Amino acid sequence: MNLNQVTLPVSNMDKAVAFYQVLGFTLIVDTPHYARFECPMGQSTFSLSLEPEPTMNGAVIYFEHAELDRWVDDLLTKGIEFAQLPTDEAYLWREAILFDPSGNKLKLYWAGENRLNPPWRIKT
Repeated sequence: MNLNQVTLPVSNMDKAVAFYQVLGFTLIVDTPHYARFECPMGQSTFSLSLEPEPTMNGAVIYFEHAELDRWVDDLLTKGIEFAQLPTDEAYLWREAILFDPSGNKLKLYWAGENRLNPPWRIKT
């Protein structure tokens, strides 16, 4: 089994599309109510769905990049605001936190080997 995609609710499609393009994602579907992006590496995609009513989205979306600090520095020069700059976390990931124009929480991170094989991984 493979995770196909995650769809985020947005309140303003134009602002949301522009935001994710600044982050470096490639727009592959663009309609007034739905947009889909390819990630710059790998084969992952994610989409945006225009919602007429505000939604409470408790999901946190993670985007991994080996050059996290350089990526964040580049985004800062493009005017992207962060709630947290890259920080080494106790669970061995380095993370930066930001919110898209609709309030969806995003974490840009680098975990390396610890993403799938942390020291506390269950032995199978």
